[in-house]
Amino acid sequence: MSAGSIKITILVDNTPGRAGLIAEHGLSVWIEAEGRRILFDTGQGKALQENAHQLGIRLDETDMVVLSHGHYDHTGGLADMVRIAPRMRLVLHPDAVLSRYSLQPGRPPRSIGMPTESRSALEQIDREQRLIWATQPLSYTSRIGLSGPIPRQIPFEEDEAGGHFFLDPEGKRRDCLADDQALWIEAQEGIVICVGCCHAGLINTLSYIRRLSANSRILALIGGFHLLEADSSRLERTVEALSFLSPKVLIPCHCTGEQAIQRVRGTFGEGQVLVGYLGLTAQF
Repeated sequence: MSAGSIKITILVDNTPGRAGLIAEHGLSVWIEAEGRRILFDTGQGKALQENAHQLGIRLDETDMVVLSHGHYDHTGGLADMVRIAPRMRLVLHPDAVLSRYSLQPGRPPRSIGMPTESRSALEQIDREQRLIWATQPLSYTSRIGLSGPIPRQIPFEEDEAGGHFFLDPEGKRRDCLADDQALWIEAQEGIVICVGCCHAGLINTLSYIRRLSANSRILALIGGFHLLEADSSRLERTVEALSFLSPKVLIPCHCTGEQAIQRVRGTFGEGQVLVGYLGLTAQF
């Protein structure tokens, strides 16, 4: 890979890719940029290692793991990563370790937080040298940055955390998912942004990163846009705002939702929208 290039591979996703890869509800993205190897999220943990092996990716060479937030489908492979790459750095918000529940009508409470094995693995990481609590924006290199907590300023995204996320199984304490964060890389033509589930809101996320970055042009956006349950009004406003931001390449996957993908495709065209899938590799 030439100096200055950015290579991104989807290691875990809901949508199957080539034969031999394991699909699961979750997300994990392998990033090669600036001479660094970054794992953005770890999926549920069942598919990560095998998929990396099949795709020729050496997880033991990981320099840094970034957790976008503390849900099980993004943090389940953390214990394996601590074992495989013991010298890696880990970046997460303190709230990522909170107990979390999904409460939906007619169903019992479901635990959706970081698995016990992943929480226990945190104790094996050198807290002084290798564990980084992302409570504010961070710079990994001069061209790679992390958003830290994302301000919620867009009115139609105020309830983006969802009406069924709670910090207790009784549903008394709403979970606003304050730990939600994103990663970006500055390229020659603009910024490449990786998102997990955009619980802070897709437009909130993009707007904040444009303010943090020295380059406000969005070259590419990849990850879960969290529009699966968005109503028509919310979806319309999101696409309108996205059109204003004018990203050159969109790679929606994981929790984006088929309806949202089709709506985005209808606005931007198939040439700009590449639906994400397991094993997809993009280079910028």
